Amino acid sequence: MANNPTHGTFEAFIDSVDPQLQSICMTLRDVIARCHPNFVEVVWTRQKIASYGVGPKKMSEHYAYISPQRTHVNLGFYHGVALADRSGLLEGTGKNLRHIKIKSATEAKSARIKELLVEAIAERESVRGDH
Repeated sequence: MANNPTHGTFEAFIDSVDPQLQSICMTLRDVIARCHPNFVEVVWTRQKIASYGVGPKKMSEHYAYISPQRTHVNLGFYHGVALADRSGLLEGTGKNLRHIKIKSATEAKSARIKELLVEAIAERESVRGDH
């Protein structure tokens, strides 16, 4: 595989994140791993996001991304409009994308976040045909 300068490792991604937000990013990644042990991770260093899916294709197979901002970390959902979001956490007005602003590692571990991730994973698996 050719070296693609737009892709990187999670470790390099974390090194580029404000130290106050690093624990949130690492906790979110851990929560994703617990919800979906076989996740596919693609890190776009230029875009400063780590993206997670049932396969490597961003918009068709990925369900979530971690995106550090200045004061919080966005946990984004590529197909957020398809999620029930019973807790009303999702923000955004785009055609498909929705996100949650996470301000602490404790918040990142909440049952409501896990519920959305599990739903997002199931939604992508059903679209792809993984049952």
